[in-house]
Amino acid sequence: MGNCWPNWVFSPVATDLPDGAHVPVMLAPVLARLAPRDGGRYLDLTFGRGGYARALLGQFQGGALLACDRDPSAIAAAQALAEDDPRLQPLHANFGELAGHPKIAPESFDGIVADLGVSSPQLDEAERGFSFLRDGPLDMRMDTSRGESAAQWLARVEPGELIGALRRYGEEPQARRIALAILRGREAEPITRTAQLANIIANAVGGRRGKRTHPATRSFQAIRMAVNGELEALAALLEQVHGWLKPGGRLVVVSFHSLEDRAVKRMLQQGARPRAAHPALPDPQPLWAQIGRELCSELEAQRNPRARSAVLRWGCKWPGEG
Repeated sequence: MGNCWPNWVFSPVATDLPDGAHVPVMLAPVLARLAPRDGGRYLDLTFGRGGYARALLGQFQGGALLACDRDPSAIAAAQALAEDDPRLQPLHANFGELAGHPKIAPESFDGIVADLGVSSPQLDEAERGFSFLRDGPLDMRMDTSRGESAAQWLARVEPGELIGALRRYGEEPQARRIALAILRGREAEPITRTAQLANIIANAVGGRRGKRTHPATRSFQAIRMAVNGELEALAALLEQVHGWLKPGGRLVVVSFHSLEDRAVKRMLQQGARPRAAHPALPDPQPLWAQIGRELCSELEAQRNPRARSAVLRWGCKWPGEG
């Protein structure tokens, strides 16, 4: 297999951003693995605050960067950035629904990046309802222009579905106890605030009692993932993303949840296997010429506790003939 990143280890990567700008997780390795080149076309599937996009735009001349996000506030930020740099093209969309989109043509991108999960501004803004650290309306929608809020979902969810979501998405060992407490709570009054839900969960499991993490952490994560259909969107993306890359194109995905990382790992590993054993497939070459994994450095984890669980997985599409 050819080397998709010739001499990348020895090429310094500038990560300077404007003063006060949000520095995204694992920025330097993300840029190193994308290895942007002048005239290239790139796709940022999770624009967020624009940390990756701003840094990426500083790495190449000409070309274009399509900035996708399902959050209207993120797209507003992307549109503001596009006024200063016309290479940036905002796209308001869920990356799980991009198949067949007119701006996502087959084999049209030199590099694609995704930073999965909830973004820092979503966590930090109480009115978005993602965090129990700040009381706010129980919304949790990544796209506030569509779909039902977490409060609406909790008001109608069946017991089995709620228990299943807490177990699957939150890997919560006390899923049944927490679910029953939520169901009892909604009978007394509608659950509409983050602090209200957090208190119900904490009371159900006996409070924090010296634990490092709040007892509602796993449940909030699970409810958020259920409301937004995050794993389903990721599955849809992983079925399509290889086909959007040009031969030799690079995919970089940063995940924070074991279920997300497992899905990305499985897709890359299966695609890296020789396909000669499958006679129905016309091309015996693997889909990916190279794949790999990197973890957040100890220094970055100390500076940004949210980065501790970050896992970066990358793949380079088979370059084809010539």
